[in-house]
Amino acid sequence: MISPATVAVVGASPTAGSFGKRTLENIAIGYSGEVYAINPRYERIGEVPCYPSIKEAPKAPDCVVLAVARDHVEPILEECAGLGVGGAIVYASGYSELGTDEGVRTQNRFRDIGRASGMRICGPNCVGVINIVRRVGLTFMPNFYGTSIVEGPIGLVSQSGALGYVVLQGMERGIGFSHYLSPGNSCDVDVCDLINYLVEDESTKAIACTFEGVADGRRLRTACCNALEAGKPLVVFKLGNNEISRRTAMSHTGTMVGASAAYRALFEETGAVVLDDFEQMLETVSFFAKAGVPKAQGVGVMASSGGAAVMAADKASEYGLPLPEPAARTSARMHEVIPSYGSSSNPSDITAESLRNMEMYGHCIKAFADDPSYGVVVVPMMSAQSPATVDRARYICELAAGLAKPLCVVWLNEWYQGPGSEVYDACPHLTQFRSMGRCLRAIRYWIDYHGRRDECLSRGTQRLSGRDAAEAAHRLLEGSGAEHALTERRSKDVLATYGVTVAHGAFVKRASEAARAAGKIGYPVALKAESSSIPHKTEAGVVRLNLRNEAELRRAYRAIKQAVERLPDPRVVPGMVVQEMAAPGIELMIGVQQDPQFGPMIACGFGGTLVELLHDIAVALAPVNAARATRMIQSLKGYRMLQGYRGSAAVDVRAFAEMVARVSELAVDFKDEIAEIDVNPVIMHAHGGVAADALIVRRDHA
Repeated sequence: MISPATVAVVGASPTAGSFGKRTLENIAIGYSGEVYAINPRYERIGEVPCYPSIKEAPKAPDCVVLAVARDHVEPILEECAGLGVGGAIVYASGYSELGTDEGVRTQNRFRDIGRASGMRICGPNCVGVINIVRRVGLTFMPNFYGTSIVEGPIGLVSQSGALGYVVLQGMERGIGFSHYLSPGNSCDVDVCDLINYLVEDESTKAIACTFEGVADGRRLRTACCNALEAGKPLVVFKLGNNEISRRTAMSHTGTMVGASAAYRALFEETGAVVLDDFEQMLETVSFFAKAGVPKAQGVGVMASSGGAAVMAADKASEYGLPLPEPAARTSARMHEVIPSYGSSSNPSDITAESLRNMEMYGHCIKAFADDPSYGVVVVPMMSAQSPATVDRARYICELAAGLAKPLCVVWLNEWYQGPGSEVYDACPHLTQFRSMGRCLRAIRYWIDYHGRRDECLSRGTQRLSGRDAAEAAHRLLEGSGAEHALTERRSKDVLATYGVTVAHGAFVKRASEAARAAGKIGYPVALKAESSSIPHKTEAGVVRLNLRNEAELRRAYRAIKQAVERLPDPRVVPGMVVQEMAAPGIELMIGVQQDPQFGPMIACGFGGTLVELLHDIAVALAPVNAARATRMIQSLKGYRMLQGYRGSAAVDVRAFAEMVARVSELAVDFKDEIAEIDVNPVIMHAHGGVAADALIVRRDHA
């Protein structure tokens, strides 16, 4: 389909503007294989022979492009499948994207036709595929045949044909691509297939991908891992992150961990570079395709303007990029050529004198590139309408080819196509950015990607829970009968089998029993209603904390009993639990949500009653080991509070990380039985911590 020796266009037409006409024109750019036009009304369209049907063509094509109306697609696909066609591209729309049952059924029939025959199908509702290396433009995009075609190391996958098209217009700037692949509705071929194709393609060095979603999260994970293992950075811009509605979830975690968090966790685990802004896509992936592996963490900035130098320093600080001072030898080399009023520090201001002295510019760039503290050199660039400006651009591009480190040019001019810009864009040895922020953010992504790549490749899970944990938990779950949500007491018992420290309690049915239990436990205590039907007891008013004596306990018992009597069905509360009161500490939470595509997701963060208000959580695919859990905790916005803040003691982060890992192991072991886990609050101290409350919700297998 993507590299065919023979192509047929069904619905080929001489009519200007028609999809069949545009496709023939795009194929004609430089394709050297055989082309058949298929249309019973013509014998020839231009220089291309035309046949009444696919079966009357000289042979079964490798790839057939269907530039026909919706109602004609299915019988043509059946004909292609019967003839042994390799792949088919379907332009027509009006299928699953409409959200109608008929549209979905029709699209599924396409899938079944392809799978039964082995013919791969791209689309429907797609703009096609472009193999720039082989000059195969199987697309109806208007005037593509008039676009500058620039071959390069970037492979582009875009579920949205239009968004991919505008990224591909980077060729007009001189930025080269290997392929543009658009799966549309993905009845068969999807984003995962196309990423895998580019991973195996020798001409592709980095992959850009824009998409809304995939049907199978496990296949996406495999594709991302393949890219990571191949050393081909995968730069992702995902649309559809605003989850307007969420299904009703019983746990706090269930309301917070949605599909967007699941995708983010997948990308974090597999090393994909996730962009927040579409405008970053082209420059970021272009930089990754050229930059190689960082040789140092520092960034060297060499400017001809003091203002540009300060701007770079501000953005470097924003993205946490170090700007080390140059080595003494570097400064000495700089002072050989820069004026006395210039600066050899970092960022360096070599003054406007450099604008008329190319050799001075080159001398300073080479000095910075040779400094062992710098992994990349950034050069802010101002332009003027002068032949010397273009000459300087050519000189810097030639210079970049000989540097051992990547060079970034930041085009600060509002005259985007000003003299010299086209030289920098087309240079295979440097990357030009149109924003200082985008440049330094891309460098941040680059350093982080390579910093965690080995870790992602070697990531494994060393279990903390013993082999008998699952057996013990299974017995407890079986013993809870048909309860959809386990009681707090039962939930804690299950967690305890995995080594999670929990606050234990005694079940009571009378105030006198509560008093005796509290006497054995020791005051202060907590008193809670026992019920699997009230997952959030604080909101229901059936929890009392820090009861210091029997009188307070009995008052609390009466108050909870009154709250229970106001419930729609008081029978859901068979009794109460007296529980030891955990010592004060920082309240955190651990949660699990089963994602339909990615399986169990583990979350941790700041908890208590403010868990959903603060929403300071980190999410990962389960299971995680203690080291991965530690990194999750360190990513929290409030992490400094755990380290000791304004005189407070630091909490035992290691103990909390191990708790997170143990809960993640439980989630994976029972992924087919447990839907949600909510351990909140987990009260952490300087040494250890305790799960004060817990909820386990079973999966609905109805």
